[in-house]
Amino acid sequence: MGFKKLWGAVGTQDGLSWLLLMRVLLLLAALVAAATGTETFVGHQVLRIVPTNDEELQKVEELQNLEELQLDFWLAPRRLGHPVDIRVPFPSLQPVKAHLEANGISYSIMIKDVQALVDRERMEMLRSRRQLPLSTNTFDYTTYHTLDEIYAFIDLLVAENPNLVSKLEIGQSTEKRPLYVLKFSKGGTNRPAIWIDTGIHSREWVTQASGVWFAKKIVQDHENDEGLASILDKMDIFLEIVTNPDGFAFTQTQNRLWRKTRSKNSGSLCVGVDPNRNWDAGFGGSGASGNPCSETYRGPYANSEPEVKAIVDFVKNHGNIKAFISIHSYSQLLLYPYGYTTTPVPDQKELHEISQKAVAALSSLYGTSYDYGSIITTIYQASGGTIDWTYNQGIKYSFTFELRDTGRYGFLLPASQIVPTAQETWLALQVIMQHARDHLY
Repeated sequence: MGFKKLWGAVGTQDGLSWLLLMRVLLLLAALVAAATGTETFVGHQVLRIVPTNDEELQKVEELQNLEELQLDFWLAPRRLGHPVDIRVPFPSLQPVKAHLEANGISYSIMIKDVQALVDRERMEMLRSRRQLPLSTNTFDYTTYHTLDEIYAFIDLLVAENPNLVSKLEIGQSTEKRPLYVLKFSKGGTNRPAIWIDTGIHSREWVTQASGVWFAKKIVQDHENDEGLASILDKMDIFLEIVTNPDGFAFTQTQNRLWRKTRSKNSGSLCVGVDPNRNWDAGFGGSGASGNPCSETYRGPYANSEPEVKAIVDFVKNHGNIKAFISIHSYSQLLLYPYGYTTTPVPDQKELHEISQKAVAALSSLYGTSYDYGSIITTIYQASGGTIDWTYNQGIKYSFTFELRDTGRYGFLLPASQIVPTAQETWLALQVIMQHARDHLY
C-alpha cells in the first residue's frame, strides 16, 4: 500500500502521524542495526539471468568461483532456460554487470534495493509487535515472528490442547538451543507417522511462518475435517517448525539472509554448514561444496550438524515414519528423490502421480503454478539432501516443497503472503498425507 493511497484513506492528520511513526520506526531499526553490527544490504541488487546456451551457462557458473565478489546465489545455475538469481553486493555490481555485458549475457533486475525490502519487513514486524498473545486464537498468523515468539506459540498450543498436542525436545543445536518437535496424536504407541519440517534453511521465513499456521490448522480441523480426522485416526503427525534455530535467531539479529547453521569450521573463519547437504546420502558428491565459505558447504562429515543428527536419530529410533516432507522456499516446486544420482527411485511413478495430484490441489486455491519432479531432473544435482536420506531409510513418501514465490521477492516474501502460501500448501500436504494413510506399507 503506497503512502498516497494510505494518506487519502485516513486523512491528512492521520497520514502525517502514520508517516512520522514509520520514519521513527525505520530510524530505530537503523540505529539498532548499527549498534548491534547487523549486516545491511544497502544498494545490493538481485539480478536474474536466464542462460540460453552452454557458453552463457558456463560464464554464469564461473561467477560462483569468484569469492571476492561475495555473490549470494538465491537460485543457482541449473539448466538452459532456467533463471539464475544472484544477490550482488553494491561494490560488486559494476564488475558483475560488466562481466555479463562483455559476454553478451542479458540480465534483469529482480530486486533493485534488497535493504528496502528488509527495512519494510522489519517495519511491519515492529508495527505488529504487541504483547505476547494469551492464546493461539489471538496469535497473529499474518506477520513474521521471532524465535521466542514461535516457542511461546508452541507452548500455548500444547497447553490448550493437551489431549492432542505434545512438545518433544529431540536434541540441541550447536548453540545449545532446544530442538522442539510438535507431536499430534490421538494416542497409541509408535503408530505410523508423518514428519513435516520447516525452516531448515533459516532465511526462508515463509516456511517457519507456514509451519506455525499448519500447527494451528491441525488443532482447528482435527475433528471437523474428515480427511484430517481420518489421518489422525491411523497416524501421528510430527512437525518441527524451527529446524535450524541458531540460523533463524541469526537472521533476526545479525544477517537476515543467513542460510546455514552456526557451527564453527576448523581451519576457517567462515561459519556454518548447509544442513541440506549434510545428510548421509551421496554425501560429498557433486552439488555440494567442500569450501566452508560456500552457501552449500556440506560440513566435515555426514550428520556433523546436531540439527541434522537429531532428526536422523529420531527417524531411526521411531522406525515407523511413512511420509517425510521437508519445506523450503522459494521457486514453487514439489520435489521427490533423488538429488544425488540420475538413477530414478523405484517408486518414481507413484511419487510423480502423487506430486501431480498435490500440485493440482495447491493450484486450485489461488492459481499458484508449481512444477514437480525429481530433484535432479527438475532443478540440479544436490548431494547430501534430506529426502534422499529418508527415502533410502525406507520412507517411500519423501518430498520437498519450495514455496512461493518465483523470484519477485525471493526470500523476502511480504508477510501478506504468509497465510495464502500456508493455505495452498496445506491442500497439497493433505493429498500426500491421505495417500500415505491409504497406502501404509
